[in-house]
Amino acid sequence: MKKRQTQTLGDVIRRYLRQEGLETPLAEHRAVSLWPEVAGPAIARYTSGVWLKNTTLYVRITRPALRQDLTMGRTLLARRLNERVGSQVITQIIFC
Repeated sequence: MKKRQTQTLGDVIRRYLRQEGLETPLAEHRAVSLWPEVAGPAIARYTSGVWLKNTTLYVRITRPALRQDLTMGRTLLARRLNERVGSQVITQIIFC
């Protein structure tokens, strides 16, 4: 009998997503959906919109004082989001 090379289902799915060009859009969607979890419930409460365009995450914050505070920690938030997603999809965060 021949011994077949086995692959995990996760590896097969990742390879398929990469071949079809869906890996990056999926990671970007995950980054946007993880914002409330990474930012925390207090910040998520004052977030009215989150979207990603050209590796820049735009976050609409309803409180100007909070927006200013978050601007100081945006590098850390971007790093945390990228770690959770598992790839470098966010290069900067703009609070508006």
